[in-house]
Amino acid sequence: MNEFEWSPNLAYAVGLMVTDGSLSKDARHLDLTSNDIDQLENFNKCLNTNIKITWKTGGYDGKKFPRLQFSHVKFYRWLIEIGLMPNKTKIIAEIKVPDKYFFDFLRGHFDGDGSTYSYWDPRWKSSFMIYLQFLSASIKHIDWLKDRILKLTGCEGKIRQVKGCYKLTFAKVASKVIIEKMYQDKNCIHLSRKKEKIDKALKEENKKQAGMGKLVNPLP
Repeated sequence: MNEFEWSPNLAYAVGLMVTDGSLSKDARHLDLTSNDIDQLENFNKCLNTNIKITWKTGGYDGKKFPRLQFSHVKFYRWLIEIGLMPNKTKIIAEIKVPDKYFFDFLRGHFDGDGSTYSYWDPRWKSSFMIYLQFLSASIKHIDWLKDRILKLTGCEGKIRQVKGCYKLTFAKVASKVIIEKMYQDKNCIHLSRKKEKIDKALKEENKKQAGMGKLVNPLP
């Protein structure tokens, strides 16, 4: 693991830690749990590590989830310095990521807890709608995310509360601007299934034909 000099890969890994990661209270252990093994492999690739993927049991049904659990005091302390903390879910706020690497961070955030959905709007001919969403249980964090995206793109998002979480949503024009910036480097590390859904939606949006509001499968 490098000594935490900001880079596109490190910023992406931080985005994953903000959404799917956790810091233990012992000031040394970190955990990244995801439904996608690809996500965990991407994290290892970003940090040039080979942390073993294990499984943990959670939920009422005893479902098993793949995870990375490891000890790294320096990385733990560095994450604390930039804005993470134990039990961060509802209290995390600003993350001190440089503007230069913000959209790499945002891509990791999106791959962790983001989603998109799209459909042909039956009210207007040839109107294809695309929405990009970011999720957090912390209002301070989602407010910070909204303000930072506005500052760097001029795109205004809308926040709404859904089942104890906050969704920051961008409509088509803004979504396309943000997507372009997140994937500006065509070789960037990303979660393939989410990028494929985005590519499918953008391809559909380019069609000059009307639809009947058929929903393209939303990302979980």
